[in-house]
Amino acid sequence: MDIGNIIDAAFSNAFGPQAIVFALAAIGLNIHFGYTGLLNFGQAGFMAVGAYGLAVTMVRLDLPLPVGIAAGLLASLLLALVLGVPTLRLRADYLAIVTIAAAEILRLVFGAVETKAVFGGSNGLNGFTDTWNSLNPYTGGIDVGFASWGRNDLWAMTVGWAVVALCCLLTWALMRSPWGRVLRSIREDEDAVRSLGKNVFLYKMQALMLGGMIGGLGGIFYALKQASVVPSDYSTNLTFFAYTALLIGGAARVLGPVVGSMIFWFLISGLGEFFSQATSGVDPLIPASVMTDTQASLIRYILMGLGLMLLMIYRPQGIFGDRREIALDDR
Repeated sequence: MDIGNIIDAAFSNAFGPQAIVFALAAIGLNIHFGYTGLLNFGQAGFMAVGAYGLAVTMVRLDLPLPVGIAAGLLASLLLALVLGVPTLRLRADYLAIVTIAAAEILRLVFGAVETKAVFGGSNGLNGFTDTWNSLNPYTGGIDVGFASWGRNDLWAMTVGWAVVALCCLLTWALMRSPWGRVLRSIREDEDAVRSLGKNVFLYKMQALMLGGMIGGLGGIFYALKQASVVPSDYSTNLTFFAYTALLIGGAARVLGPVVGSMIFWFLISGLGEFFSQATSGVDPLIPASVMTDTQASLIRYILMGLGLMLLMIYRPQGIFGDRREIALDDR
């Protein structure tokens, strides 16, 4: 067994583009769930419309990259409006039902034969990353001993972590402003906030729009990293992985989603590489009678699920969180 490859896989993904995508998605969920108490189970939908907004604008309309990014963010903003208007005046669980259903509807619409002329069907869209790649200043990859990244990954990491830092700075500033304090109050007891004359619906809508746009930004980055947008990439798993990252790091903490995403991909990638090596070769560490190589690719998710269950039992606030921050007002 090559321990070096396991360490390399773990650290490369913990700091790589994949962790950046989920950090952005989790930051958006942190604004929704952590700070405002909104149960958004459709963050994959916001990511999908952001990615497709970019791809359709550049591939079908032949417009430049900045316009595509703006279109993706605008699409996420409009989705928040469409979902928020009929649900945010109701109980929290209605938003959860609507968002998860909307994300699945969008995924099916993007992959439908009837919309193939626009969205590319099940094969998706590609050919929109030429401008992005042309801006890459690196001439090669980098190897730091315990991790390594290629040229394109290095460029994506440079831009991606800078964007994550800006989103964290924005979250830090907003949540320490009067606007952010109102959001926290809504999470605790929205009736009390309403009795003080605050427009709870408007604040919830603003939070949903902001978190949705950050999620859409994660989808845009995901599309640029993958060099394509495919409907199957935006399944509900994406949302629940982002929630896992958020819960590991701690809700209502600025750096919680970022650290949680890094830990999540460190464990997923490290465990994946370990079990892949343990079930392969002439004399595998784990015999086929116990676990096949196909099962090895899934066992990491089982262990991660078990770890998340234990975390919720013994430390539900996450690594950096406060137990009081997850006491939501579900009325």
